[in-house]
Amino acid sequence: MTATAVDRAALGRLLDAERARFRETHSRSAAAYAEGRRHLFGGVPMTWMNMAAGRFPLYLAGAQGARVTDIDGHQYADFALGDTGAMAGHSPAPVTAAIRRRAQELGGLTAMMPTENAAWVGAELTRRFGPAQWSFTLTATDANRWAIRLARHVSGRPRILVFAWCYHGSVDESFALPGPGGAAVARDGNVGPPVALDVTTRVVEYNDLDALEEALEHEDVAAVLMEPALTNIGIVLPQPGYLDGVRSLTRAQGTLLINDETHTFSAGPGGATRAWDLEPDIVTIGKAIAGGIPIGAYGLTAELAERIAALEDIDLIDTGGVGGTLAGNALSIDACRAALEEVLTEDAFAGMTARAVRFTEGVQRVIDDTGIPWSVTRLGCRSEYRFAQPAPVNGSESAAAGDADLEDYLHVYMANRGVLITPFHNMALMSPATTDADVDRHTELFEAAVRELLAASS
Repeated sequence: MTATAVDRAALGRLLDAERARFRETHSRSAAAYAEGRRHLFGGVPMTWMNMAAGRFPLYLAGAQGARVTDIDGHQYADFALGDTGAMAGHSPAPVTAAIRRRAQELGGLTAMMPTENAAWVGAELTRRFGPAQWSFTLTATDANRWAIRLARHVSGRPRILVFAWCYHGSVDESFALPGPGGAAVARDGNVGPPVALDVTTRVVEYNDLDALEEALEHEDVAAVLMEPALTNIGIVLPQPGYLDGVRSLTRAQGTLLINDETHTFSAGPGGATRAWDLEPDIVTIGKAIAGGIPIGAYGLTAELAERIAALEDIDLIDTGGVGGTLAGNALSIDACRAALEEVLTEDAFAGMTARAVRFTEGVQRVIDDTGIPWSVTRLGCRSEYRFAQPAPVNGSESAAAGDADLEDYLHVYMANRGVLITPFHNMALMSPATTDADVDRHTELFEAAVRELLAASS
């Protein structure tokens, strides 16, 4: 049996039944959504919140640790965790204490002045990830955009290379797939690209060194922007020797290498860069490092920072396009120090990873016992299942394994029974507050959902 061999009529009936149950038990969220449609574009504060398996989003009442509560009074074991933004757990005590101290005691939320904690955070990011010089943003998207601008300027080259089905926030250059002859074309649904993507971008499949080598031979790529493992199209891990090959090819062609660790931070305290002993020229990161407060950062090797500083035709202070009035604000920096120093520690990652191992083993047992041809892949404290077996080895394979109705069925089935996974895909993330009981509850529901699907399809 394959994902496409699932009885679609049976799946539709199961999904309809789960959605009906969802409507009946979440009336206040449904009403809030209806009210929001009066004055909110798309009915929600940000349009991606419409990615809702139950046909309307759950509305937040509160959250603590690895639990969220909706306005209908239902509590959930939360494996979504803000799609990594709350990897430290919801409102961890050291972070909330730092926020309270800055807001109530010290003040200066938007003061346009640096704070001493920024140097501590920069040193800690160097210890964890390697690059010697750091600058702060408000999002990982911003960090990637600014890293790209610096790479273009210092190299004198116009293009960026990305990997099919990568994710780097809303960076314009990244919404690319290989088209005819390998030229970059926009992914379906890309909103208002400023120029055709083949002007700014080269794109190849992940895990294909031959394609990367051919693309870099044009000598017009300023930087390769990559997740060390693909994460937003299902987890796609590097094949043996692949990342070493990427680094060798980029160095041979004089191309900078940017590691976007925003999601691969799950690999460990220093992300995949440290866990796999990688040597990028730039590291970008966001979401998780400030315990839920908006932040992003990019780090440069000492050599690259010196090259940039030596340029006479670059304005990094005023009109150069690299900056933001709120970037590096005192609140974000204080929250970041608290999260890194007291929450997302080496010991915490050990526990989070152990929970993810338990999660992955539970899902794999269900796959083995039922014979359903799916796969599950783990990256540190993050785990994800995909409707393909074996696990996909590049972004296009993983995209082809997608099944919106199957995803919605699993998501709303679990939400109806008190478990949340990331609405965009089948990702589960562990926080320091996630428990074995949370993991086992997910395994129990996953098995029940799969067995109901198989029984209905037989």
